[in-house]
Amino acid sequence: MPAASRQCGPRLTKAEYERLAAFRYHLRQFLKFSEDAAHVAGLTSRQHQALLAIKGFPRRQKVTIGELARQLQIAHHTGVELVDRLCAQNLVEREYSTEDRRNVFVKLSRAGSATLERLSAAHRAELRQLGPRLLPLLENLISGSKRKRRGED
Repeated sequence: MPAASRQCGPRLTKAEYERLAAFRYHLRQFLKFSEDAAHVAGLTSRQHQALLAIKGFPRRQKVTIGELARQLQIAHHTGVELVDRLCAQNLVEREYSTEDRRNVFVKLSRAGSATLERLSAAHRAELRQLGPRLLPLLENLISGSKRKRRGED
């Protein structure tokens, strides 16, 4: 059952709805900033997300297209098309496995690394501005739901 359709304890209060709406608003502000920053860099939001997923993949500097597709929650064939476009922009490179030529890895090119570095620095700065507004809302939402489960509210 999807998380959104599960009933979790007592009904929400008006104040909780207000905090949820404010949190969602600030998240959307960040996502809009991210979409705009990617566009200025000549990328789609998904292309930016792909570069970040590759660079941020745990313990490796390269990923398979399947792993990338799972990270982005897209179909495998959509991942192939995304990698094709990123290769055409010289932002990523394909690397064939030496153990099994059927396995294709994707890694950032120098241009891809430089582009991601600029975008990530801008995102970090934006998060530093939004963080002080987001953190209290998130903490309140989490602590409020814990109190409700314990019956303290």
